[in-house]
Amino acid sequence: MAIKLTVNGKSHEVDVDPDTPLLWVLRDAIGLTGTKYGCGIAQCGACTVHINGEAQRSCQVAVKDVGANAVVTIEGLSTDNSHPVQKAWLQLDVPQCGYCQSGMIMAVSALLKEKPKPTNKDIDEKLTNICRCGTYTRIRAAIHEAAKSA
Repeated sequence: MAIKLTVNGKSHEVDVDPDTPLLWVLRDAIGLTGTKYGCGIAQCGACTVHINGEAQRSCQVAVKDVGANAVVTIEGLSTDNSHPVQKAWLQLDVPQCGYCQSGMIMAVSALLKEKPKPTNKDIDEKLTNICRCGTYTRIRAAIHEAAKSA
């Protein structure tokens, strides 16, 4: 069944089962591999994308449920790492292994849209993505740095 999606501002028509998780449509059908598979049960956040500006775990969103909503992946956040969160990530050398970083960056950019100057409490409550390397101190510092220019 052909399903139409708008991803990173571009229209796509994919022939997949409507119950296929958005994660696999992005990676396998469209070829955007920046969104990562982590746990498959919406716990780790490696698969976080924006759907109509809201951070969503794409491993648990059926492609049929996306409808006409705009999807933005890490590839669509900026083409040249010029987004304030990406700049802060690079400036503060946040990633260690880097596997969680695309999902973490997408979650943080959504957080900053909602709360442009988040407190540490806001970050702790809203940011539920998991970094297995434990770079949370650098992540928090980068969030505050990005908030200065967002």
